[in-house]
Amino acid sequence: MTELSPIRRRELRAAAHHLNPVVSISQKGLTVAVLAEIERCLKSHELIKVRLYDMERDQRTALLEQVCNELGCAAVQQIGKLLVLWRENPEKQSAPSTSPEAGRSRKPVSKKQAAASLERRQRKPAR
Repeated sequence: MTELSPIRRRELRAAAHHLNPVVSISQKGLTVAVLAEIERCLKSHELIKVRLYDMERDQRTALLEQVCNELGCAAVQQIGKLLVLWRENPEKQSAPSTSPEAGRSRKPVSKKQAAASLERRQRKPAR
C-alpha cells in the first residue's frame, strides 16, 4: 500500500471532489472481476471513486485495505460508503508532451497586442 503525505492527500481529496464513482461493489463483494475493473480504472484515471453497497463499517475498512494491498494503490479518503483510491501511472509521467505550445513560455498574444508590440519596437531609436 502506497503512503501519502498529508499535503498530497489534501490535493488528491480536492481533485476527487467532483468525480463520480466509476466502480460499484455490492452483494457479491470483492470479486476478481471487480478487482480487474478497479485496476483498469486506476490505469486510465489514476484517481477514482468506488461506491460500496450493503456493507457495515468494519467490512468497508477491511475491503479498502484489501484493495490497496492487492493493487498497490493508496487510500486517499473514505467517507461513508465512498472510497477514493489513487495510484500513480508511470506511463503518463514519462510520456513527453507533443503539443507545440509545450516549449512556449509566453502568453498567447491577440492581434491588438501584437500590433502594439510591433509599434513600440519601431518607435525605439536604434543605438
